[in-house]
Amino acid sequence: MSSNSSSSEPVIDAEAIDNLRAINPDDNSFLKEIIGIFIEDTPARIAELRAAMTSGDVTAFSRAAHSIKGSSSNLGAARLRAQAERLEHDSKSQPLASFVQGIAQLEAVFAETKAELERLG
Repeated sequence: MSSNSSSSEPVIDAEAIDNLRAINPDDNSFLKEIIGIFIEDTPARIAELRAAMTSGDVTAFSRAAHSIKGSSSNLGAARLRAQAERLEHDSKSQPLASFVQGIAQLEAVFAETKAELERLG
């Protein structure tokens, strides 16, 4: 796969999942709902990244990356959070046209994350 630094992060931080499970330990529906929203919402945020890159809208790009970073953090999706954080940070100093590879990496990490989360749900 990729040799970027985020590969040292776990795909999913088990402690974050345990914390979400602890909110309602007798019923997995809360965790399943949070996972479902994340899996449904993240592709829309990735589409926003692509659109903002194409149009050169740094603010929209940064906002979409920040949104992915936050939702990933809530679920303990450490690799995805790290990749989104890198895109958000770098968008402030690099031309958006240079992020084609970064968005592709984000999509690949999201696919891994989604597969892990679906196993949990």
